[in-house]
Amino acid sequence: MSFRSAGFRPAALGSALALALALSATAVMAQEAPAPAASASAAAPAPASVADVAVKPGDAAAGQAKAAVCGACHGMDGNSADAQYPKLAGQSEQYIVRQLTDFKSGQRQNPIMLGMATPLSVQDMHDLGAYFASQKSRPGVADQALVEPGETLFRQGDSTRGIPACMACHSIDGRGNPGAMYPQLAGQHAQYVEATLKAWHDGTSWGTDTRSQIMPAIAAKLDARDIAALASYIEGLHSAESEPAAAATP
Repeated sequence: MSFRSAGFRPAALGSALALALALSATAVMAQEAPAPAASASAAAPAPASVADVAVKPGDAAAGQAKAAVCGACHGMDGNSADAQYPKLAGQSEQYIVRQLTDFKSGQRQNPIMLGMATPLSVQDMHDLGAYFASQKSRPGVADQALVEPGETLFRQGDSTRGIPACMACHSIDGRGNPGAMYPQLAGQHAQYVEATLKAWHDGTSWGTDTRSQIMPAIAAKLDARDIAALASYIEGLHSAESEPAAAATP
């Protein structure tokens, strides 16, 4: 707000100074005075969305303590012993947060995970994600009879059927793309991968957004042999750093 002096004359300097001081005091009082009460609808803040909640980067140490309840299915270090449950070790923090958020909202439906995710705060999700991201996924073993067809689909896809190469999104060694929230696949249980691909093939979706529609659209073009070959190849897929040491030669 600005104040404009009307009819100011040098002869009235004393009055002007008095007026200026009075206006300054009024301005200070106005700043210190509480604002008029707004209506109930205007005063009530809008509910904060998940995106509006400020969170710190995930804390792996805090996540380890929170992950104790996850261990029964996914293993204490994220390497599940039961092949029906996915390995979480080495999965990116961003991807884990996305999945927990979708479980909590019901976008991705699973009665067990709904119960697990519902009480979690966004910070809890980031801490859990940071912990599992810090763990190393143990490599699995592929069925040699399925390696060739599985590798062909993973690395080349099948242009005649409109099937893209898996590595285009999940990287050449299956480590995924954290920035795009494409998950790590390397070493994942073949049983879990096969069950998931079959579910997508049959119409299951993990949401209605564009990202959630990518895999159901691809899986619909796969037949049972494709799915079995890919699942087995993915379980045996691992980077050079996780390969067993070569036997020494005499």
